[in-house]
Amino acid sequence: MRRKMMVIAVSLSIVVFVFISGCGLVAAHDVEKIKIGILLPLSGPAAPIGVNSLNGHKLAVEEINKAGGIYSLGNAKLELVVADSGGDPKVGMTQAERLITKDNVIAIMGAYQSSVTYPSTQVAEKYGIPYIVPSSYLPAITQRGFKYTFRICLNSDLASKEQIALLDRMGRITGEPVKTLGLIYENTDWGESTGESWKKYAREFGFEVILDEKYPANSPTLRPVVSKIKAANPDALLFASYTSDAILLTNGIAEQKINAKAFVATGGGHADPVFLENVGANADYYFDLVETEPNIDMPQAREENEKYRKIYGVDMSDDCIKCYTATYVLRKAIEIAGSTDPKEIRRVLANIKMVPGQRGIITPYSIEFGPDGQNIHARALFVQFHNQERVVVYPPELALPGANIIWPAPTWEERK
Repeated sequence: MRRKMMVIAVSLSIVVFVFISGCGLVAAHDVEKIKIGILLPLSGPAAPIGVNSLNGHKLAVEEINKAGGIYSLGNAKLELVVADSGGDPKVGMTQAERLITKDNVIAIMGAYQSSVTYPSTQVAEKYGIPYIVPSSYLPAITQRGFKYTFRICLNSDLASKEQIALLDRMGRITGEPVKTLGLIYENTDWGESTGESWKKYAREFGFEVILDEKYPANSPTLRPVVSKIKAANPDALLFASYTSDAILLTNGIAEQKINAKAFVATGGGHADPVFLENVGANADYYFDLVETEPNIDMPQAREENEKYRKIYGVDMSDDCIKCYTATYVLRKAIEIAGSTDPKEIRRVLANIKMVPGQRGIITPYSIEFGPDGQNIHARALFVQFHNQERVVVYPPELALPGANIIWPAPTWEERK
């Protein structure tokens, strides 16, 4: 009887082992590929920056796999499974579910546009799949009590405060103060949340908002908006626009020769390499709030950008750099977890801390997530367009020697 019970116990052990193996929780030497989902707008108006962001993920994965992959899982290689949201929230939700249920990814990174990231992170939460957000600013993304969402970047509230504070600081330093603001933003989650934050901090810093213009995203023309800007004539203009709209606004302002002491953008379309190709000198003296930049005073970041440029022929954008960094954060989490179990990876992400200069971290700030999944170290920097080039000008410790802020912006009559 005892012998019979021993046989049954051994048999049950074999069944349990086979079941666990079938679920993916296998011994390290049995793992060959680890599937990672990437959700980005690879078609539609935001496609250029979506492709640039995807290439950041690709470069990181190529480096990781070439260096031996995930050591704790028998040198398993990462494999990207790419999905196109087309910039549509419903498509984004469907694609996120497909990545999880059909492609069996163990984590997702995306989705650039807040309007897509917000619902697709909800899908990942439902299935218990870690979702790393490199570049989406809507504050609510990390304000829902989710346990599987981790945001690398700032949110729009923090970014807006930095922009308004810059206007206040430069006015006091130079004796050329800004008193009135014009707010120009698209009618998306990102645009509207940015607009609300601008208004909040404008009140706090004592600025008067004399133009509050929310426009339809991806408009075929923005001439009416440009006309309103000219009529209001604010001291400073702030923008939250994706690529096509940013191009129309910038060229329209140049055509109408609208002067302001400061033009301040919020990444997005203004950070897209396609933007500068289509506006040229019309963007000179514009500020752009981002979180990192290829010409930042960080040798590792500049070296990585040179490598990227040789492969893809363009510089890494702010979003591309954050996607590259996010991939290394996920790699580290899988390595420490020593498992493809999403719960274990999530546990490590919740406790991870990585610093600039550490392998793959080419943002100027550390990565450490608070209880809500927001990176507590995310910070902004400002570039200013000088002679059709993006130059880091603030904070001073991240600017290259000789890179100074030009304030106020020269009038169109003063420009050569």
